[in-house]
Amino acid sequence: MPADIQFLPEAVAKHPTLPNGGLHGRNDFGQLGFGGPCPPEGPHRYMFKLYALDQSLNLAAGATKAQVEEAMNGYVLSSAELMEYYARQV
Repeated sequence: MPADIQFLPEAVAKHPTLPNGGLHGRNDFGQLGFGGPCPPEGPHRYMFKLYALDQSLNLAAGATKAQVEEAMNGYVLSSAELMEYYARQV
């Protein structure tokens, strides 16, 4: 995402490119965009990671997590993590 973006709106469409200039990567399900929590039985841990980089990455939409991590190697200025637990209501 461009550096001047301060938030993502709710229900972002799962198109390869976003109106704000960001790109969707490939998720754990092999699809574009965030799929939301859908844990198995009981609480499940979710990790959210945010990175501040000193340059834009030269990646196409649909890049995998491994491709993103490799591309940002050496360009991370700062990072933050949020761990959250979620349990599905049945």
